[in-house]
Order: sequence, then structure tokens, then C-alpha cells
Amino acid sequence: MEEQSDAWACLLESCAPRATVLPVRWSGSSSGLGSILGIPAEKPSNALGQHPPPVATSKEEQARLVQDRPDQPQNPKVLRIAIIGAPNAGKSTLSNQLLGRKVFPVSKKVHTTRCKARGVVTYEDTQLIILDTPGLTSPFKAKRHKLDKAMLTDPWDSMKHADLVLVLVDVSDHWTRNSLSKEVLKCLSQFPQIPSVLVLNKVDLLKNKFILLELVTELTEGIVNGKKLEVRSAFKHNSSSSAKSPLQITQGSPLENRDPESHCLQETDQAQEGSSLDNTSDMRASESSLVTEEAEGPKCSGPRDLKNTKGWPCFQEIFMLAARHGEEVDTLKRYLLMQAKPGPWEFHSGVLTSQSPQEICDNIIREKVLEYLPLEVPYGVVQVTEMWEEGPSGELLIVQNLLVPRKSHMMMLIGRGGKVISRIAQEAGQDLMNVFLCDVRLKLKVDMKS
Repeated sequence: MEEQSDAWACLLESCAPRATVLPVRWSGSSSGLGSILGIPAEKPSNALGQHPPPVATSKEEQARLVQDRPDQPQNPKVLRIAIIGAPNAGKSTLSNQLLGRKVFPVSKKVHTTRCKARGVVTYEDTQLIILDTPGLTSPFKAKRHKLDKAMLTDPWDSMKHADLVLVLVDVSDHWTRNSLSKEVLKCLSQFPQIPSVLVLNKVDLLKNKFILLELVTELTEGIVNGKKLEVRSAFKHNSSSSAKSPLQITQGSPLENRDPESHCLQETDQAQEGSSLDNTSDMRASESSLVTEEAEGPKCSGPRDLKNTKGWPCFQEIFMLAARHGEEVDTLKRYLLMQAKPGPWEFHSGVLTSQSPQEICDNIIREKVLEYLPLEVPYGVVQVTEMWEEGPSGELLIVQNLLVPRKSHMMMLIGRGGKVISRIAQEAGQDLMNVFLCDVRLKLKVDMKS
């Protein structure tokens, strides 16, 4: 590891006079492109391991805490972050990982998040305000899933208040990963003045990591932070060859000052495991290269023509992570803390989310219902809380009635011998205990809508 790191240090130094050296975040463990290049991961000097505060179990106490005057440090910094992307890209999962506690619902089904909600990360003198938003969707899909109008407007409202936007892309979805959705592009084009960062999620599900190179080029139009990216690869593959491919990547000089003779960085050693081309690829002895030509810089000062547009050339950074497992989330978190600007905190340091405890409870139960009921069935369930009180030993007692439109839905939700509803109650109760940090006794009932 140390030898490889030294080799890269020498390589970067030798290339400096001829090309712009990659930024520190891209040449170390915190870089998306750095991971593709096979640069050894660096152990963080200190973990962001402050324990996040629990959410109050009382609606009144939580409201008082949210409205409390912030306990401002001497030199406070703040950053408001909007996380946008297509439905089911992993926005809520990433939000929960950044917060350090699960307060937003997560499900494999689309439209689990139904309204914008704020999460609060307080670390030393810095506060991150995370705006978890519904997936950007079209009016047709909103009508199909019986979604509120807020599902269409909330992401746009979040953008208006954001200092930075994270665009999340699910790289495991081969149907959608090669281009940003029209809704996302429209949102970015409408707010070009807001700095944006591309986050490629679920990279752990990719067997062939070389795909990430193609995605980076397509989703950024080959431009990051106003500079052209150059990707070249020379490979020789046949049925008996297992040689790894030399890979060349560079971030060139700014487009307006670019030296046409600039050279790119070349990786001649073996790449990190999983970063090379798959051995079964149908590639013959040849050379493949993607070299960007000199061109004018991207215009990010106003709305763009989105016809036939797939990518966004105004991203400032690229991150690659697996939010579900927390891989590289701390790397992104450090970057966000670095981007915070001087300004007063919005919340007291004891606040984790702006949601009420009842909203969190409803969302988590709905998450489980979405997981266990098929197709469109769970979208018609209405939740009614019948009891919310503290028990004799300080435990939280919750009784919620789930109302369904049809008897067949009722039978599916209950399950044979009550197994489905019992499992939902058990899993939701465990999640709520982790949110409130107290014992929770949750009882769920199922009835027909009157």
C-alpha cells in the first residue's frame, strides 16, 4: 500500500508541469475518481463519531426544542443541502447515514418519502441542514400513485433554500443510470447558481467498476468544476488473458486556458480490485480512448436547452458511495462540513429533525407496510393514531389503526395467523426505539375504511 501511494505521489509530481494536478479530494481516499484509479484509501484522522441526539417522544417537547433559540458557538457555520434525484435513488438512506440515526423512511418501493423534511447535523461549530425531498416525478406518475401535489412542488421549494445540491444517481439501475432524469435536469437548469455535486450511489452492486468511468463521462458531459475530464484506456483482452487494463484519467486545465499538449495521468500498476475491466469482456487487442477536445466552458449562469441532454456539465465534485452500508458516507460528510459558510445556526444543537415524533412514527410504519404489501396496495392505507402516551415505567405506548379500502387488502396486511402485521409492528417498534432511545410498545390494528 505504501509503495503504491509513493508511486502515485511521484507520478502526480512528474505530471504537474504538463497538466493540472488532480485536486486533493480526487487524489486521495475521498475521491470518486481516485477509487477508480486504485489509489489506496486513507484512514481518516478522526471519525465524525459524535452521538446524534434522540428525538423527543412528546410532540410539545419536540416543538419547543425545534423553536428554541440556537445555542450559537463563537464562529458558527451553516450549509443547507438539498438532496434530489429520481425516486428510489437512495436519498433518504443517505440522509439517515449523514444524520447518524434513522429518522426518514426507507423502502425499495418508490415514493416512500412523501414530503420534504429537514434533518440537522451539528458538528463542533458547523451545522448542516439536510433537506430530504420526495423523488422528482412527473404529474402523470404522481396521479398514478395518488400522491399529493406537494410531491411535485416540495423538491423545487427545497432548491430555493439550498446552498448546495446533491444529485443522487442509482448506478445499479441499468435502465436509468446513463442519463439524469428530465425532472432532475430541469431542476438543475432552473437553479444553475446553486453549486451541485454528483453522487453515484449503490456502487457496491456493480460487479464491473469500469462502468463508473462511462457514467462519470456521460453524467457530467465530460466536464467537472469547469475543467475537461480526459479518460483513456489501453487494453488487450482475449479468452486466455487476465491482464488488467492500464487506465489514464486526468482533469485538464480550465477550458479557457487549456494547453492542447497537456498529458494525462497514467496508471501503469494494477488497479484496485474490482476497478479493472471484466475478464470476460469481448475486447480484442486494441486501444480505446476518450479524449476531450478543446471547447468553450459550460454556461451555468442560466437555464439550458434540455432537449437531447443527458448530463450536467456544472457539477463541482463527484462522489461514489454505498449509502445503505455507509461506505464513503463520512467522506462526503467531511466535504459538506468543509463547504459550510459563516452564518448563524438555524436549530439548537439538540435537534436532529424538524419532524414531530408522530410524523416519524407514521413514516416508519408506512415504510414497513410498503415493504410487505404488493404493488399499489399499500399506497391506499390510511393511518390513524389512537394512543400515544408514556407508560408507568417510562416506555412509549403507541396504538395505530391501519385503514384499508378492501377486505382482500385487509387479509394481506394481517397475513396468515397475523404474521405480517406482527412483523411490521416488531420492525417498526425497533426502529422507533432507535429514534427515541427509549422502550417502545407498538400495537397495530387493521380495519376497513368506513
